[in-house]
Amino acid sequence: MSRPAKQMLLIVGLLSAVLAMGTVGYHVVEDWNWFDSFYMALTSLTTVGYKEVHPLTQTGRVFTSFLLLVGVTVVFASIGIMGDLVIQLELGNHFGRRRTLRMLDNISNHYIVCGAGRVGRGVIAELKQSGAEVVLVDNSPDRAAWAEALGIPTVIADASADQTLLQAGINNALGLVAAIGYAAENVYVTLSARVLNPQLCIDARASNDQAEEKLRRAGASSVFTPYTFIGHRLAQALLRPHVLSFLDVTSAFRGSSDLEIDIEQIRASEKTFCAGKTIEESGLRQKFGVILLAIMRAGGAMEFNPSGTSPIEPGNVLIAMGERSMLKRMEEEVEE
Repeated sequence: MSRPAKQMLLIVGLLSAVLAMGTVGYHVVEDWNWFDSFYMALTSLTTVGYKEVHPLTQTGRVFTSFLLLVGVTVVFASIGIMGDLVIQLELGNHFGRRRTLRMLDNISNHYIVCGAGRVGRGVIAELKQSGAEVVLVDNSPDRAAWAEALGIPTVIADASADQTLLQAGINNALGLVAAIGYAAENVYVTLSARVLNPQLCIDARASNDQAEEKLRRAGASSVFTPYTFIGHRLAQALLRPHVLSFLDVTSAFRGSSDLEIDIEQIRASEKTFCAGKTIEESGLRQKFGVILLAIMRAGGAMEFNPSGTSPIEPGNVLIAMGERSMLKRMEEEVEE
Protein backbone atom coordinates (compact mmCIF):
# COMPACT_ATOMS: atom_id res chain seq x y z
CA MET A 1 0.00 0.00 0.00
CA SER A 2 1.33 3.46 -0.90
CA ARG A 3 2.19 6.04 1.71
CA PRO A 4 -0.64 8.47 0.73
CA ALA A 5 -3.17 5.65 1.08
CA LYS A 6 -1.79 4.76 4.53
CA GLN A 7 -2.06 8.40 5.62
CA MET A 8 -5.66 8.64 4.44
CA LEU A 9 -6.51 5.45 6.31
CA LEU A 10 -4.82 6.88 9.42
CA ILE A 11 -6.97 10.04 9.24
CA VAL A 12 -10.19 8.07 8.76
CA GLY A 13 -9.20 5.68 11.56
CA LEU A 14 -8.45 8.45 14.09
CA LEU A 15 -11.66 10.35 13.40
CA SER A 16 -13.75 7.18 13.48
CA ALA A 17 -12.15 6.08 16.76
CA VAL A 18 -12.87 9.40 18.48
CA LEU A 19 -16.43 9.46 17.16
CA ALA A 20 -17.04 5.89 18.32
CA MET A 21 -15.55 6.67 21.73
CA GLY A 22 -17.84 9.69 22.14
CA THR A 23 -20.93 7.77 21.06
CA VAL A 24 -20.27 4.91 23.50
CA GLY A 25 -19.33 7.38 26.26
CA TYR A 26 -22.56 9.36 26.10
CA HIS A 27 -24.58 6.17 25.88
CA VAL A 28 -22.94 4.80 29.02
CA VAL A 29 -22.48 8.02 31.06
CA GLU A 30 -25.75 9.77 30.24
CA ASP A 31 -27.82 6.71 29.30
CA TRP A 32 -28.92 8.33 26.01
CA ASN A 33 -30.08 6.37 23.00
CA TRP A 34 -27.51 5.56 20.33
CA PHE A 35 -28.58 8.24 17.85
CA ASP A 36 -28.58 11.05 20.43
CA SER A 37 -25.19 9.85 21.68
CA PHE A 38 -23.80 9.81 18.12
CA TYR A 39 -25.23 13.26 17.35
CA MET A 40 -23.74 14.77 20.53
CA ALA A 41 -20.35 13.17 19.83
CA LEU A 42 -20.41 14.49 16.25
CA THR A 43 -21.28 18.07 17.26
CA SER A 44 -18.57 18.00 19.94
CA LEU A 45 -15.96 16.61 17.51
CA THR A 46 -16.74 19.21 14.83
CA THR A 47 -16.99 22.05 17.43
CA VAL A 48 -20.02 23.57 15.66
CA GLY A 49 -21.39 24.93 18.94
CA TYR A 50 -24.92 23.50 18.99
CA LYS A 51 -26.58 23.14 22.39
CA GLU A 52 -26.69 19.79 24.16
CA VAL A 53 -29.26 17.25 23.06
CA HIS A 54 -30.20 16.73 26.72
CA PRO A 55 -29.03 18.48 29.89
CA LEU A 56 -25.64 17.13 30.96
CA THR A 57 -24.82 15.78 34.37
CA GLN A 58 -21.57 16.68 36.13
CA THR A 59 -20.04 13.42 34.91
CA GLY A 60 -21.30 14.17 31.40
CA ARG A 61 -19.61 17.59 31.42
CA VAL A 62 -16.31 16.04 32.50
CA PHE A 63 -16.58 13.47 29.71
CA THR A 64 -17.49 16.22 27.21
CA SER A 65 -14.46 18.25 28.25
CA PHE A 66 -12.22 15.22 27.73
CA LEU A 67 -13.89 14.49 24.38
CA LEU A 68 -13.39 18.08 23.20
CA LEU A 69 -9.69 18.02 24.06
CA VAL A 70 -9.13 14.71 22.32
CA GLY A 71 -11.37 15.59 19.38
CA VAL A 72 -9.78 18.98 18.66
CA THR A 73 -6.32 17.41 18.89
CA VAL A 74 -7.28 14.66 16.44
CA VAL A 75 -8.94 17.13 14.03
CA PHE A 76 -5.88 19.41 13.96
CA ALA A 77 -3.59 16.40 13.60
CA SER A 78 -5.72 15.17 10.68
CA ILE A 79 -5.54 18.60 9.03
CA GLY A 80 -1.76 18.53 9.44
CA ILE A 81 -1.49 15.05 7.92
CA MET A 82 -3.77 16.08 5.05
CA GLY A 83 -1.71 19.19 4.36
CA ASP A 84 1.50 17.16 4.43
CA LEU A 85 -0.06 14.69 2.00
CA VAL A 86 -1.08 17.44 -0.42
CA ILE A 87 2.40 18.99 -0.30
CA GLN A 88 4.01 15.59 -0.91
CA LEU A 89 1.80 14.93 -3.92
CA GLU A 90 2.38 18.37 -5.40
CA LEU A 91 6.14 18.21 -4.87
CA GLY A 92 6.20 14.67 -6.20
CA ASN A 93 4.39 15.73 -9.37
CA HIS A 94 6.63 18.78 -9.76
CA PHE A 95 9.92 16.95 -9.38
CA GLY A 96 8.56 14.01 -11.37
CA ARG A 97 7.83 16.32 -14.30
CA ARG A 98 11.28 17.90 -14.01
CA ARG A 99 12.92 14.47 -13.94
CA THR A 100 10.95 13.45 -17.05
CA LEU A 101 12.02 16.63 -18.86
CA ARG A 102 15.67 15.94 -18.02
CA MET A 103 15.33 12.39 -19.33
CA LEU A 104 13.75 13.65 -22.55
CA ASP A 105 16.52 16.21 -23.06
CA ASN A 106 19.15 13.45 -23.10
CA ILE A 107 17.26 10.67 -24.87
CA SER A 108 18.09 9.52 -28.41
CA ASN A 109 17.73 6.44 -30.60
CA HIS A 110 14.40 5.77 -28.95
CA TYR A 111 10.87 4.90 -30.03
CA ILE A 112 7.83 7.12 -29.49
CA VAL A 113 4.52 5.39 -28.77
CA CYS A 114 1.43 7.59 -29.10
CA GLY A 115 -1.49 6.16 -27.17
CA ALA A 116 -1.53 4.15 -23.95
CA GLY A 117 -4.47 1.92 -24.77
CA ARG A 118 -4.30 -1.85 -25.04
CA VAL A 119 -2.44 -1.71 -28.35
CA GLY A 120 -0.03 0.96 -27.15
CA ARG A 121 0.72 -0.93 -23.95
CA GLY A 122 1.42 -4.08 -25.92
CA VAL A 123 3.85 -2.17 -28.15
CA ILE A 124 5.63 -0.68 -25.14
CA ALA A 125 5.89 -4.07 -23.41
CA GLU A 126 7.47 -5.62 -26.51
CA LEU A 127 9.88 -2.73 -27.01
CA LYS A 128 10.98 -2.80 -23.37
CA GLN A 129 11.45 -6.56 -23.54
CA SER A 130 13.82 -5.99 -26.47
CA GLY A 131 15.79 -3.44 -24.45
CA ALA A 132 14.70 -0.40 -26.49
CA GLU A 133 14.25 3.10 -25.09
CA VAL A 134 10.60 4.20 -25.19
CA VAL A 135 8.78 7.51 -24.76
CA LEU A 136 4.99 7.49 -24.31
CA VAL A 137 2.75 10.32 -25.49
CA ASP A 138 -0.86 10.39 -24.26
CA ASN A 139 -3.25 13.18 -23.33
CA SER A 140 -4.80 11.27 -20.41
CA PRO A 141 -2.99 11.44 -17.04
CA ASP A 142 -4.84 8.32 -15.90
CA ARG A 143 -3.59 6.22 -18.82
CA ALA A 144 -0.12 7.74 -18.63
CA ALA A 145 0.17 6.82 -14.94
CA TRP A 146 0.70 3.19 -16.01
CA ALA A 147 3.89 4.08 -17.89
CA GLU A 148 5.12 6.54 -15.26
CA ALA A 149 4.90 3.82 -12.62
CA LEU A 150 7.26 1.72 -14.78
CA GLY A 151 9.74 4.59 -15.11
CA ILE A 152 8.96 5.22 -18.78
CA PRO A 153 9.39 8.88 -19.85
CA THR A 154 5.93 10.22 -20.55
CA VAL A 155 4.62 13.35 -22.24
CA ILE A 156 1.03 14.12 -21.24
CA ALA A 157 -0.22 16.21 -24.15
CA ASP A 158 -1.89 16.07 -27.56
CA ALA A 159 0.24 13.73 -29.70
CA SER A 160 -0.75 15.49 -32.94
CA ALA A 161 0.81 18.80 -31.85
CA ASP A 162 4.26 19.52 -33.26
CA GLN A 163 5.49 20.85 -29.92
CA THR A 164 4.50 17.61 -28.20
CA LEU A 165 6.41 15.45 -30.68
CA LEU A 166 9.44 17.75 -30.44
CA GLN A 167 9.33 17.44 -26.66
CA ALA A 168 9.27 13.65 -27.07
CA GLY A 169 12.51 13.91 -29.05
CA ILE A 170 11.19 13.07 -32.50
CA ASN A 171 14.29 14.52 -34.17
CA ASN A 172 16.47 11.90 -32.44
CA ALA A 173 13.98 9.01 -32.52
CA LEU A 174 14.34 5.78 -34.47
CA GLY A 175 10.62 5.23 -34.93
CA LEU A 176 7.09 6.21 -33.93
CA VAL A 177 3.96 4.16 -33.35
CA ALA A 178 0.57 5.84 -33.76
CA ALA A 179 -1.64 3.59 -31.63
CA ILE A 180 -4.41 5.97 -30.61
CA GLY A 181 -7.91 4.52 -30.61
CA TYR A 182 -9.25 7.04 -33.13
CA ALA A 183 -8.12 6.77 -36.75
CA ALA A 184 -8.36 10.52 -37.39
CA GLU A 185 -5.93 11.26 -34.57
CA ASN A 186 -3.50 8.67 -35.90
CA VAL A 187 -3.62 10.39 -39.31
CA TYR A 188 -2.78 13.76 -37.73
CA VAL A 189 0.01 12.24 -35.65
CA THR A 190 1.48 10.49 -38.69
CA LEU A 191 1.33 13.63 -40.81
CA SER A 192 2.98 15.77 -38.12
CA ALA A 193 5.68 13.19 -37.45
CA ARG A 194 6.50 12.79 -41.15
CA VAL A 195 6.89 16.55 -41.58
CA LEU A 196 9.12 16.90 -38.50
CA ASN A 197 11.32 13.90 -39.34
CA PRO A 198 11.10 12.74 -42.99
CA GLN A 199 13.44 9.78 -42.35
CA LEU A 200 11.48 8.42 -39.38
CA CYS A 201 10.00 4.92 -39.45
CA ILE A 202 6.28 5.35 -38.64
CA ASP A 203 3.94 2.46 -37.86
CA ALA A 204 0.26 3.25 -37.44
CA ARG A 205 -2.89 1.53 -36.29
CA ALA A 206 -5.90 1.64 -38.62
CA SER A 207 -9.47 0.77 -37.71
CA ASN A 208 -10.61 0.08 -41.28
CA ASP A 209 -9.45 -0.03 -44.91
CA GLN A 210 -10.33 3.61 -45.52
CA ALA A 211 -8.22 4.73 -42.57
CA GLU A 212 -5.37 2.50 -43.77
CA GLU A 213 -5.23 4.30 -47.11
CA LYS A 214 -5.28 7.74 -45.45
CA LEU A 215 -2.49 6.75 -43.07
CA ARG A 216 -0.31 5.65 -45.97
CA ARG A 217 -0.96 8.96 -47.73
CA ALA A 218 -0.05 10.79 -44.52
CA GLY A 219 3.35 9.10 -44.54
CA ALA A 220 3.05 5.91 -42.49
CA SER A 221 5.75 3.35 -43.27
CA SER A 222 3.53 0.45 -42.17
CA VAL A 223 -0.16 0.27 -41.30
CA PHE A 224 -1.75 -2.47 -39.20
CA THR A 225 -5.43 -3.26 -38.75
CA PRO A 226 -5.96 -5.14 -35.45
CA TYR A 227 -9.15 -6.88 -36.55
CA THR A 228 -7.60 -8.09 -39.81
CA PHE A 229 -4.57 -9.35 -37.92
CA ILE A 230 -6.72 -11.24 -35.42
CA GLY A 231 -8.77 -12.78 -38.22
CA HIS A 232 -5.61 -13.90 -39.97
CA ARG A 233 -4.22 -15.51 -36.81
CA LEU A 234 -7.49 -17.30 -36.06
CA ALA A 235 -7.58 -18.75 -39.55
CA GLN A 236 -3.92 -19.80 -39.39
CA ALA A 237 -4.51 -21.46 -36.02
CA LEU A 238 -7.07 -23.69 -37.74
CA LEU A 239 -5.20 -24.32 -40.99
CA ARG A 240 -1.56 -24.43 -39.84
CA PRO A 241 -1.45 -24.75 -36.05
CA HIS A 242 2.14 -26.07 -35.88
CA VAL A 243 3.47 -23.38 -38.19
CA LEU A 244 1.73 -20.72 -36.12
CA SER A 245 3.11 -22.21 -32.91
CA PHE A 246 6.64 -22.00 -34.33
CA LEU A 247 6.14 -18.41 -35.46
CA ASP A 248 4.86 -17.51 -32.00
CA VAL A 249 8.17 -18.62 -30.53
CA THR A 250 9.96 -15.93 -32.56
CA SER A 251 7.36 -13.20 -32.13
CA ALA A 252 5.66 -11.15 -29.45
CA PHE A 253 3.83 -14.29 -28.26
CA ARG A 254 6.92 -15.63 -26.51
CA GLY A 255 5.06 -16.74 -23.44
CA SER A 256 3.83 -19.77 -25.39
CA SER A 257 7.26 -21.47 -25.30
CA ASP A 258 10.33 -21.86 -23.14
CA LEU A 259 12.63 -21.60 -26.18
CA GLU A 260 14.85 -18.51 -26.20
CA ILE A 261 14.63 -18.03 -29.97
CA ASP A 262 14.23 -14.75 -31.79
CA ILE A 263 14.50 -13.17 -35.23
CA GLU A 264 16.68 -10.08 -35.50
CA GLN A 265 17.80 -7.66 -38.21
CA ILE A 266 21.46 -6.65 -38.06
CA ARG A 267 23.09 -4.02 -40.26
CA ALA A 268 26.64 -4.77 -41.40
CA SER A 269 28.94 -1.81 -40.75
CA GLU A 270 31.93 -0.83 -42.86
CA LYS A 271 34.35 -1.88 -40.12
CA THR A 272 32.81 -5.25 -39.41
CA PHE A 273 34.92 -8.36 -39.86
CA CYS A 274 32.47 -9.86 -42.38
CA ALA A 275 32.24 -6.86 -44.74
CA GLY A 276 33.24 -7.83 -48.26
CA LYS A 277 33.20 -11.54 -47.48
CA THR A 278 30.78 -14.24 -48.50
CA ILE A 279 28.53 -15.84 -45.91
CA GLU A 280 30.69 -18.96 -45.93
CA GLU A 281 33.92 -16.95 -45.52
CA SER A 282 32.46 -14.90 -42.66
CA GLY A 283 31.58 -18.00 -40.65
CA LEU A 284 28.52 -16.29 -39.16
CA ARG A 285 26.42 -19.44 -39.11
CA GLN A 286 29.09 -21.49 -37.34
CA LYS A 287 30.28 -18.76 -34.98
CA PHE A 288 26.89 -17.69 -33.67
CA GLY A 289 24.77 -20.75 -34.47
CA VAL A 290 22.21 -18.69 -36.39
CA ILE A 291 20.13 -19.25 -39.50
CA LEU A 292 20.42 -16.47 -42.08
CA LEU A 293 16.93 -16.09 -43.48
CA ALA A 294 17.53 -13.19 -45.83
CA ILE A 295 19.77 -10.26 -46.77
CA MET A 296 18.34 -6.83 -47.47
CA ARG A 297 20.50 -5.27 -50.19
CA ALA A 298 21.01 -1.60 -51.01
CA GLY A 299 17.92 -0.16 -52.66
CA GLY A 300 15.55 -2.48 -50.81
CA ALA A 301 16.06 -5.70 -52.78
CA MET A 302 15.78 -8.77 -50.53
CA GLU A 303 17.69 -11.99 -51.11
CA PHE A 304 15.81 -14.82 -49.43
CA ASN A 305 17.66 -17.88 -48.10
CA PRO A 306 21.10 -16.68 -49.25
CA SER A 307 23.66 -19.28 -50.21
CA GLY A 308 27.16 -19.56 -48.80
CA THR A 309 28.56 -17.67 -51.79
CA SER A 310 26.34 -14.63 -51.24
CA PRO A 311 28.48 -11.57 -50.42
CA ILE A 312 27.96 -9.36 -47.36
CA GLU A 313 28.43 -5.71 -48.25
CA PRO A 314 28.58 -2.76 -45.80
CA GLY A 315 25.07 -1.44 -45.23
CA ASN A 316 23.39 -4.76 -45.95
CA VAL A 317 20.82 -5.86 -43.37
CA LEU A 318 21.09 -9.47 -42.25
CA ILE A 319 17.88 -11.10 -41.08
CA ALA A 320 18.88 -13.95 -38.78
CA MET A 321 17.14 -16.40 -36.45
CA GLY A 322 18.76 -17.96 -33.41
CA GLU A 323 19.14 -17.82 -29.65
CA ARG A 324 18.67 -14.33 -28.26
CA SER A 325 22.00 -14.28 -26.47
CA MET A 326 23.86 -15.29 -29.63
CA LEU A 327 21.92 -12.78 -31.72
CA LYS A 328 22.93 -10.10 -29.24
CA ARG A 329 26.60 -11.05 -29.60
CA MET A 330 26.28 -11.11 -33.36
CA GLU A 331 24.70 -7.67 -33.34
CA GLU A 332 27.52 -6.25 -31.23
CA GLU A 333 30.24 -7.67 -33.50
CA VAL A 334 28.64 -7.07 -36.89
CA GLU A 335 27.35 -3.55 -36.20
CA GLU A 336 30.49 -2.30 -34.40
